[in-house]
Amino acid sequence: MFKEIYKDDTTLKTLLDGKWIESSTGNLIEIVSPLDNKVVGKVQAMSKEEVDDSIKNARKAQKLWRNVPLNKRARILYRAADLIEERVDDFVEIMLREVGKDRKSSESEALRTADYIRFTADAAKAMEGESIPSDTFPGFKRNKVSIVTREPLGVVLAISPFNYPVNLSASKIAPALIAGNSVILKPATQGSISALYLARIFQEAGLPAGVLNTVTGRGSEIGDYCVTHKLIDFINFTGSTEIGKRISSISSMKPLLMELGGKDAAIVLPSADLNVAAKNIVSGAYSYSGQRCTAVKRILVEDSIADTLIEKIKAGIEKLKVGNPLDGDVDVVPLIDSKSADFVEELMKEAEEKGATKVIGGSREGNLIYPTLYDNVSLDMRLAWEEPFGPVLPVIRVKDKDEAIEIANKSEYGLQASVFTQNINDAFYIADKLEVGTVQVNNKPERGPDHFPFLGVKSSGIGTQGIKYSIEAMSRPKAIVLNIIE
Repeated sequence: MFKEIYKDDTTLKTLLDGKWIESSTGNLIEIVSPLDNKVVGKVQAMSKEEVDDSIKNARKAQKLWRNVPLNKRARILYRAADLIEERVDDFVEIMLREVGKDRKSSESEALRTADYIRFTADAAKAMEGESIPSDTFPGFKRNKVSIVTREPLGVVLAISPFNYPVNLSASKIAPALIAGNSVILKPATQGSISALYLARIFQEAGLPAGVLNTVTGRGSEIGDYCVTHKLIDFINFTGSTEIGKRISSISSMKPLLMELGGKDAAIVLPSADLNVAAKNIVSGAYSYSGQRCTAVKRILVEDSIADTLIEKIKAGIEKLKVGNPLDGDVDVVPLIDSKSADFVEELMKEAEEKGATKVIGGSREGNLIYPTLYDNVSLDMRLAWEEPFGPVLPVIRVKDKDEAIEIANKSEYGLQASVFTQNINDAFYIADKLEVGTVQVNNKPERGPDHFPFLGVKSSGIGTQGIKYSIEAMSRPKAIVLNIIE
């Protein structure tokens, strides 16, 4: 572990201008593990004045960083990726205890992050400007040429969530840095230890002081101040739709890139390979206990095959390992906190009261919700529409593909959807009509490969992510027009 980021065995500092400091407030926030309710660390609760200092420092550092040649910025990113791979075990231990992620998933997240950072450097080096002659537009002669390059935006505020504290921090930081921006990283409180460790990685990789600063503290206390700060030029946020809408409403005239909530549907047709569908649905719905924006959150299945599909899904659920990842490899882990478990339980009780049929699961031990499947979920149940962010999956029976499309599109969300069919015409018919950012055919919803576009529509997000798209979002075109004097 990095000693530099710690005051003592549990108290972490925050990064400002290349130094790890303590807040002058003297206030700390305890981070409690969802696995055993033990304190795994304490982070600084920074004041608004300290946030202001951090942003001003990032602004100053960015003026120098933007002039660093792209190949040198890329070398720092390559080094950061190497360091992550060297310290995979450290990241695994931190994520395991801080956010309750199982070892296999934690290791996968760390390694994927290293790959993401490397690909970001590669993609930026491959992106080129362009020159545009004037005579391609009607009425103009060949007496002008526009030379178009890309410019950094300035200071990027990166707000990352708890569920992928390393990957979804790096996927904001790396594209911002390679484009020439400086970054203020504001991680979710639960996830701050992982994010601070990542910040130290970038520092050790050679990132100049001030180009990446961290801000820790409760969003309720400093969140609005960060997103409305006049020196913040871009906001990249992953989190709940509720908070995303608030950021959008108060961050006047600031460009946004946001990944928000989802209610991803798996539409299953009679022409589907039901074994493939069931396997993907179980994996998509229950890995990391469904605490993923792209988790399968409802099944829309034609009634004629519903019974068979449900039996196959039930059999897959019965094979899942449930428990504490400290005790060994598991698939379903405790939810991040008791508030989250309370919400999931509330949705389950309401569905049962209104007549949903419990196929399997339904029990709770502390923050641990056992993987649960409900059949005969009707459209008047909250579980049909609200995002549980837990291992609970409703089955909604439909008469045909058009009813499935209609129900899917009634959702306020539009992140991804899956279509299971072996009829290519049906696949394209449904994909064309679904109001989502991505349609997966014969696969579960998922983010990646990371150079694919990733976006949500409606209440699921603003803008497009994916490595090239994120770099473009955090930079802008600049045109220099040469006029030929005749």
